[in-house]
Amino acid sequence: MRIAWRATTRRTLEGGPLDLLVIGGGIVGAGVARDAAMRGLKVGLVEQHDFAFGTSSRSSRLLHGGIRYLTQGRIGLVREASVEKRIIHQIAPHLAQPLPFVFPTYAGNRNWVLWQLKFGVKLYDLLCGGRNFGRSSWLSRNEVREKIPGLPQTNLQGAVRYFDGFTNDARLVIDTLRSAANHGAMLLNYCRFTGATRRDNWECEVEDLMTEGRFQVRTQAVVNATGPWADSLPHSRVKLRLTKGVHIIVEHARLPVTDAVVMTAGKRILFAIPWGQRTIVGTTDTDYDGSLEEVTPNEDDIFYILKIANQFFPAAQLTGNDVIRAWAGLRPLLAERNGEPSEISRSHEITNPEPGWWDVAGGKLTTYRLMAEQTLDRIVGSLRLAAKPCRTAIEPLLPAGDAGKFSGILPPETTRHTVEHFVANEWAFRLEDVMTRRTSWHNYLSDVQQKAEQVANWMGELLGWSGERRAEELRRYHGLVESNRVNNCEATALSKTTQNARAL
Repeated sequence: MRIAWRATTRRTLEGGPLDLLVIGGGIVGAGVARDAAMRGLKVGLVEQHDFAFGTSSRSSRLLHGGIRYLTQGRIGLVREASVEKRIIHQIAPHLAQPLPFVFPTYAGNRNWVLWQLKFGVKLYDLLCGGRNFGRSSWLSRNEVREKIPGLPQTNLQGAVRYFDGFTNDARLVIDTLRSAANHGAMLLNYCRFTGATRRDNWECEVEDLMTEGRFQVRTQAVVNATGPWADSLPHSRVKLRLTKGVHIIVEHARLPVTDAVVMTAGKRILFAIPWGQRTIVGTTDTDYDGSLEEVTPNEDDIFYILKIANQFFPAAQLTGNDVIRAWAGLRPLLAERNGEPSEISRSHEITNPEPGWWDVAGGKLTTYRLMAEQTLDRIVGSLRLAAKPCRTAIEPLLPAGDAGKFSGILPPETTRHTVEHFVANEWAFRLEDVMTRRTSWHNYLSDVQQKAEQVANWMGELLGWSGERRAEELRRYHGLVESNRVNNCEATALSKTTQNARAL
């Protein structure tokens, strides 16, 4: 079904020349492709894995200014992100749900002082231009007890309550790419950029991993938007410091929060985030130097998250057996040798190390649209391309009648019709593409193995899989399930409520 379309797209890319070739199909690459296509440029995008394979499907799923950045004095970064989260809510309301956060404070915690947080959340509202998703407030000790009854009461002083946005990160990528395609962008996943030579134009070599064939794309400009892979590309001048963030999923009944809850560990903060029948808990922030292809949680990661969760919710007594799924992603931060990982700036950088080559690195999910706009402004100005003005902040990602049919914060129903849509309209070629990035069924459903069997049957019929191909897809997916399982994790957190309260 989609394979014929794929061949047509490849021939069009080979025909060239393009105005712009984007390397990387995560959120930044998707944003760049959309902006370029909406400005009337001839743009192509190639991604070596599936779209949103890396960081862009493994985040905390938050659209936020980053209240902790206020304590680091990064006012400009907070304002940028605060404005952008509102823009995403305007252009993709189905993927930007207002979410209240409760931040409790305890006596003796010098890193997070109640009066400072009271000032901070009001500043936070102002940095949104006074148009945050809701008005911040503060809660007395008794009000905190009523709203979040599971918190330890010893030394509890009160809390602040503020608003950010909740999204579906992978869906934000896919819908941004759908918008790019609707405006003429040519998109190929499972195509690896292998090198480029600069002549009159850039001549880029690409390997089609679906067919094992190679082809060439000619383009005036190249954008390296490959996230954690950015410093490994030929011609790139990016220097990164990668950090790993791990999240776990538990039954909402085991951690029944209605507002997101901010949990502190020294200067770091973690979140417990309500997600339908599930609760997301995370994240870690540790330096990483392992494989970029297989980033997985380890027992220390799980122990750390469970420990902090049980300190703040001692009655829950969460263990590894409560973890339905866990995931790990990498933050491609701009290199800074000094400081703790959580203290490194989340700002972005756009550089032009060679004529027509652009590296876009750093940043965060919330600011992806702004990063794309700034990148295109520089490319259009540098190459003097005839282009329309940027409209990405005002034009919806998808038509109103189409936006929420298969895309939202919560997963869609598991039906053949849904799978047909992903195969026909959203570049899904593998079982994992549907189970993880198109739907989040992988992280949400408890019976994923059985659902995977049914989805594999539907995809096999739609894409003409042989029996061997279907078996291989299931084998690969079952391997992914096992890598995200915490069966053997013996991690348990502190068991005595008094110890938990003291640790706060």
